[in-house]
Amino acid sequence: MSMRARYISAPTFPEYLETVEKNRDLWHAIHDRARVPDELIRTAERLEGRWHLLALSEDWCGDAVNTLPVVARWAEEVDHLDFRVLGRDENPDLMDAHLTDGRSRSIPVVIVYDENFEEVGWWGPRPGALQEFVLGEGRKLDSEERYRHVRRWYVRDRGRTVLEEILELFAQGTN
Repeated sequence: MSMRARYISAPTFPEYLETVEKNRDLWHAIHDRARVPDELIRTAERLEGRWHLLALSEDWCGDAVNTLPVVARWAEEVDHLDFRVLGRDENPDLMDAHLTDGRSRSIPVVIVYDENFEEVGWWGPRPGALQEFVLGEGRKLDSEERYRHVRRWYVRDRGRTVLEEILELFAQGTN
């Protein structure tokens, strides 16, 4: 199956939301409250062409529930962005092509495709600064305390860093 056909057959974010079981209320609440800063909408609107964002996710993933609803809201606000979601476990070939540090099946992953469904780059599984914390200082904390810190970080950031880092990928596709 071509990447175009695979992408088109993938669920849209609203369709994906209807399938989530774990953290269902949180997925919906974060999506309902997600607001994208105007400047990030304007920056994306200036991009030429049509762009396709494909996430690899699972409903149990705390990082996915904190990031993908914001990416979805952004795609809803920008006409030439489209966003779809596939399950990580049902798509091992895609996951294995986008491993964190070349070895970990960490999610979420957001793959950026241009209008011809050529991959431009990918983002994941966390914003850079948060990933640095989790792999550094965060390892010293017990999992409960680490999760509280991560959750506070996401609440304060409101998805801004994720969108800024994905925007950097678009620049690679326009050069």
